Amino acid sequence: MAAVPPAPKLPADAYFLMDATTGQVLVDYQGDLSLPPASLTKIMTSYVLAEEVDSARASLDDIITVSRNAWSQNPTFQGSSLMWIEPGKPVSLEDLERGVVISSGNDASVAVAEHLAGTESSFVDVMNQIAADLGLDNTTYRNPHGLPHPEHRTTARDLAKLSVALINNHPDHYKIYKEKSFTYNGIKQYNRNGLLRTDSTVDGLKTGYTSEAGYGLVASAKRDDMRLVSVVLGSATRRTRTSENASLLNYGFRFFQNLRPLSAEVTLAEPKVWKGAADSVHGGVLESVVLTVPRERSQATIEVVVNEQLEAPLKRGDEMGRVTVTRDGEVLFETPLLVLDDVESGSFFKRLIDALMLWFQNLVG
Repeated sequence: MAAVPPAPKLPADAYFLMDATTGQVLVDYQGDLSLPPASLTKIMTSYVLAEEVDSARASLDDIITVSRNAWSQNPTFQGSSLMWIEPGKPVSLEDLERGVVISSGNDASVAVAEHLAGTESSFVDVMNQIAADLGLDNTTYRNPHGLPHPEHRTTARDLAKLSVALINNHPDHYKIYKEKSFTYNGIKQYNRNGLLRTDSTVDGLKTGYTSEAGYGLVASAKRDDMRLVSVVLGSATRRTRTSENASLLNYGFRFFQNLRPLSAEVTLAEPKVWKGAADSVHGGVLESVVLTVPRERSQATIEVVVNEQLEAPLKRGDEMGRVTVTRDGEVLFETPLLVLDDVESGSFFKRLIDALMLWFQNLVG
C-alpha cells in the first residue's frame, strides 16, 4: 500500500477535508470545535431557499417587497456585506439568491427569510430543523446572515456536510456559487472566493469574516471523477484562507483517489438454483460502490463467494453470498452478494427431482 504523507498543518482554528461522493474524511483538525461561522451561515440560507424552490413552495420569479428590517441601511448591517436592496423597490427571489451567494448580502438574507417564512425568527427555526435533518449535530443558527451572536455556532465538519448536501441535493442552485460577479442596483460586486480565479476546478462555495470568527472559506473542486470539499475556519487573512484551502484540496487530489469497483445490477455470479423455475440466479449488488482510498497503481480485486445449495424461492435483495474488494492483500470493502432477480419455486416434479438429487449429493458428499 502506498504511503500517504501527513496532511498539511495550517495556522487556522479548524480545518477539514471530505470527499463529496463517499463522505470519507481525509483531513480533520478540530473538525468538531464549536466556532462562529460568520457569512458561511449563508450556505444554509441558500440551502433553505433551494429547498423551497425545488419543492415548488416558492419560485425564483417571486417578486419581493423589501421591508425596512431588510433594508441595506438597517443599522444592524453597518459596515457589513450588502446587496443594497431598498424598501419599496421590488426585487426577484432569483436576484436575492445571487445577492446571498455572490454578494454575501446580509440585507438579502433577511429579505429571503421574511419572504419564505414570514419572519426572520421563523426562518431561523427552519434553518435549525434542516440542520437537524442533515445531521449537523453541533450547529445552532440564530440569524440567516451570520452576524455575531453568542449562540450562533457551527463546526468545520458540519459545514462540510452541509456543503455536500447542497451540492448533491440542489445541483442547479449550487451552480450559482461559481459565478464570479453579480450586479444589482447599478453596483457590481465580485465573488470573494479567490480560488475561483486561481483554480479552474473550483466551483464553490463561500467566504466569511467577522472580527470574532476570523477569515473562513468553504471550497469545493472537482477533478476528473472526484469532488472534494474543504473547510478552513479562523484563518488570519483573506489570502491565507485561500492558500490554506488550496493546500487541502491539492493534498486530497494528489494522494487519494476514488475507486468504483462494483456497479449496481451487474451480474458478479450466476450459480445454480435448486427447486426453482429457473436453473440459475443472478447475483450482484443493488447500489454502486465508490471508495475513497490512497492513490496506488495496483488494481483492486473482487472476490465473490456464493452460499452453498441455493434453493428457490429467492427474492430480489436476498443475501446469497459475500463480495470482497481487496488491493495488495488489504480488504477495502466487504458487502453481501444479493439476488438481482426473483426466482420462483419450480413445478412439483422439478422440486421432487432436485430434492432427490440433493439428498443423494449430500449422502455421497
